[in-house]
Amino acid sequence: MAKKQLPKNYQVMESEHPQLMQAVSDLGQAARAEGPLDEKTVELIQLAAAAASRLEGAVHSHTRRALKAGASREEIHHAIVVLTSTLGFPSIAAAMSWVRDITD
Repeated sequence: MAKKQLPKNYQVMESEHPQLMQAVSDLGQAARAEGPLDEKTVELIQLAAAAASRLEGAVHSHTRRALKAGASREEIHHAIVVLTSTLGFPSIAAAMSWVRDITD
């Protein structure tokens, strides 16, 4: 992802704490490399975790990344919808609105 596309807060964190942010990036890459899941599946899982944690910025980020990894709008929406019985409708409604910020 090009620097100009990164959220402003991420860029500030990277500027103020370069070693920490490099470690965060390295940890993410190491975790992805540990198993057989493809990039699309990883992004859908991370999207669901972001939604469950009610992290709007992370939902936006992982929605973008899932699209880039080949997930369809329908797959992304389904990744949120299937959380309904676990998280409850209000949480899903919020997460879906954040997903739609990107997909619509």
